[in-house]
Order: sequence, then C-alpha cells, then structure tokens
Amino acid sequence: MNKALLEMIVFVCGAAVMILEMTGSRILAPYLGTSIFVWTSLIGIILGCLSLGYGWGGKIADRRPDPRIFSNIIFLSAAWIAMVAFAGDAVLSFLQSQIRDIRLGAVFSSMILFGVPGVLLGMVSPYAVRLKLTRLETSGAEVGRLYAVSTIGSIAGTFLAGFVLIAYFPNPVILCILAAILGLCAVLADRALPIIKIIFILFSALGAASAGYASQIFYGPDFVDVNTPYNRVWILKDTDYATGRPIKAMRINGSHSSAVYLDSEDLVFQYAKFYRLAEHFKPHFKSAVLLGGAAYSYPKYFLNTFPQAALDVVEIDPRLTDLAKQHFGLKDDPRLHIYHQDGRTFLNSAAPKYDIFFGDAFNSIYSIPFHLTSVQAAKKIYGLLAGDGVVLINIISAIEGSQGKFLRAEYHTFRSVFPQVYLFPVQADKGRAVQNIVLIALKTSARPAFSSEDPELNQYLKHLWQGEIPRDQPLLTDDFAPVEWYTSSMATSFRANRHPFWSRFFFKDKK
Repeated sequence: MNKALLEMIVFVCGAAVMILEMTGSRILAPYLGTSIFVWTSLIGIILGCLSLGYGWGGKIADRRPDPRIFSNIIFLSAAWIAMVAFAGDAVLSFLQSQIRDIRLGAVFSSMILFGVPGVLLGMVSPYAVRLKLTRLETSGAEVGRLYAVSTIGSIAGTFLAGFVLIAYFPNPVILCILAAILGLCAVLADRALPIIKIIFILFSALGAASAGYASQIFYGPDFVDVNTPYNRVWILKDTDYATGRPIKAMRINGSHSSAVYLDSEDLVFQYAKFYRLAEHFKPHFKSAVLLGGAAYSYPKYFLNTFPQAALDVVEIDPRLTDLAKQHFGLKDDPRLHIYHQDGRTFLNSAAPKYDIFFGDAFNSIYSIPFHLTSVQAAKKIYGLLAGDGVVLINIISAIEGSQGKFLRAEYHTFRSVFPQVYLFPVQADKGRAVQNIVLIALKTSARPAFSSEDPELNQYLKHLWQGEIPRDQPLLTDDFAPVEWYTSSMATSFRANRHPFWSRFFFKDKK
C-alpha cells in the first residue's frame, strides 16, 4: 500500500477517535447528564478499548499482514458508528430504564455504544505499522512516525469537534459523516467488496442529510435538537404531567430546565413560584440578579410581576439566549440585562448593588456547579448584596437521610457566611423526599415574620422547614466540594422515575 495513503488513513482514524469521544458526551447527556461520572466513564472506556485494540491489532497484524483485513477493521468501525447514529437513543433509553446507578449507567452506556469502535480504531495504528515496515533497521522510525501521525490526527479531531462540529451539526449528522469518511478510508485501503462499501458510504451520506429530520418525525415538526458550545438542548411542545395543559419545554443535558404554558403566562414549575418570597423578605426591592437563564421563563415572569425592579441574568451559554428569543418569546427590555459568562466569574467581578440574588444554575438535573456552592462563592454573593439583601437558591435534594447530604453541606456552608438561612421545601414536611428546596439566606440579623397578609405568600411561608438540620457534612470550599458525589444517590432516585425514549417528558416539580 502507498505509504502516503496509509499515513492519511491513520491520521483520519486518529481524528475519528476523538470526534467520537467528544460527540459521545453529547449523545449521553440527555440520559446521563454531563457530570464527572459521565466524563470519567467515557474517557476511561475509550482509553481501555484503545489499549485493547493496540494489543489485538498488533497480534493480528503479525499473523496476517493483509490490506483486506486492515480495510475490514476500518469498515466495521464505520458500520458501528453508523448504528450508534440511528439506534443510540433507543439503546440509551433502554439502559436508563434498567440501570438505576448513574455511574454504572455511564460505564455500560459508554462501553456498549463506543467500546467496539474504540477497539477497532485502536487496532488501526499497530496494523498500519506492520503493513508499512519493510526494513528492521528503520522500524523504530516507522513506528514513531505512524504513532505521531495518529496523535496529530487525534489533536486535529479534538479541535475540529470542539470548535466546529458539535457547535454547528446535530450528533447523528456528525456520526454519519464520520462513518462515511471511515467507509471511504476502508475502500482506499482495499478495494475488495467495493459495492457493499460504496452502498454503505452512500447510506451514511444520506443519513447525514436526513438525520436532522428523523427526530422531528418522532417528536413532531416543532422539535429542536441543538448542540451549543456548552450543552445539548431539546425543545418541544408537550403536555404538563401535573396539569395536563399544553407546554413548550427546554431540556438541557437531560434536565427539565425551563417550560412555559402555551395558554397562559403562569409559571410551570412550582419551585419558581417560591421566588415570590423575595418580596416578603425584601419588600419594594429594586434590583435582582439571576444565575441561570435557560429559556428565560422566570425572567419574563419577573418583569411582568415586578414592574418597579430591574433584573440582571447571568447565562453562560449565549446560544440559550438566542433559543429563548426564537422559541420562547424573550424580548429585549430596558429592565433586563444579560451577561454571557460563568456565574462564578460574574460573582468575582460584579459590583455590589443587588437587593435580591436568585440561584438556578445546574450542570444537570441534580447538580449545581461545584464552584457556585462553596464558602468562597457564598462570600462573593454576600458582598454582592445590599445591606438587607436576600438570597434565594433552588436546590434539588432531600433534607434528611443519605440523599440530603448535599443540602446539609450547602445549608451550613451558607450558614457560615449569612446570619440567617432558611429552607422551604416545595413538598412540605417531606424531609426524605428528593425535591426542589428553596434555600433563603438573609444578610440582616433581624428575624423576619413568617406570615403574610398576601394569601399566596402565606401559603409558601407555611413550607418553612422546622426540623433539625444536623451539621454532619464538611463545609463546601473551592478546594473540596464533592457535589456530584453527594448527589449521586439522588441521580439514582431520579433515573428510576425518568422517561424512556418513547414516553417523552414528564414534567414534575423537579427542575
């Protein structure tokens, strides 16, 4: 085989490994989130399979250094990747319904979807080395050159996936394009069975062209599946599980992040209604900041409900803001200012001026970004507020038991900074239930009243948690904040009740 052609194939296969790995994180996200557990499983499985492929590829090449076998290895990897493009969602949905532990789910999902192509693509470099070797005296240089070409390909694939492909193409399209290119490499490596391989390439190209429409056939013409630089986002019309009313929803990395009713301006999620307690603890407030915009359902409600106040929204993902304007009716407003940056970066640099701080930023359905949970973050929030400012943060947790570890750690973390901290679970008096809990911290030492003449506010105030909150977990800090470890048991609880692929979304009071 021509050496230049062989090196080109090795380069492409090296790039394919990293494109597959990075795209894999977005494929897993709607079912498993984007936690450290998912990335650990994905990286670990890919590395393990590559190692297996290196060993097997070398042994097979020594026994039968045949370009046809080399071609078939690449072709089989292309075929598996094409299968993932069309059947990945169904496989993940099934695994989600069968495996409750998120760590095991992430490991098995990564292994089933990406293990086979990982092994096959790992076999390419050692097999190519055997095909290329002609003189023992130069074997070291030949081996080093091919592995350098493969590594350079992996670097190129990393940047291509991160900077271009994931940001601009749906996941099935990326996988189909990747399968077609690998199929072409298989044809160039050996022209045996050209009809089958050419048909496969054409099928993959057709799949890339039509993949964007397949989800719309299943979910309806209004369904949107978007990769942004930060998230995988689904938008669709559906029915609110609790009320039966029509809604439009935004789901981010598997989390029910935002929803709006199609027949009214009411808030869909119950926890967001508890944000009205801001006006009880700080009447006539003038300024507020919200971390986490998503579809901007609460900012729109805020602007309509509090005409005397301005709101700053900190949303790390500018694409979400664009989607909110396009699909959720977000409009420019002189009282609304949007900052596209990380929440902690904003806290580190913002000037103190706010009466109210709202926290609603999540990595996934259960996990707040760790750097927003620490003592250092709480101190930044404290300094951001006016003298009698109020903090309201949405947390998904239990209060009691093993599933309440994160809540108890976060409560005492804020309690070490703020004079007063209170908890308002949406499901009152259910301390062991994993649910939305609004943590309210007051900068003032003056004890507030827990009753109101406003019937709605009074109803929310009745949810005040009266039980003990033991300090049985260490305070969260920038150096030690194992948020995802604390919340892993909650992820298991949520996964036991979440939808299969064919059942769409169930909108309970989660997030």
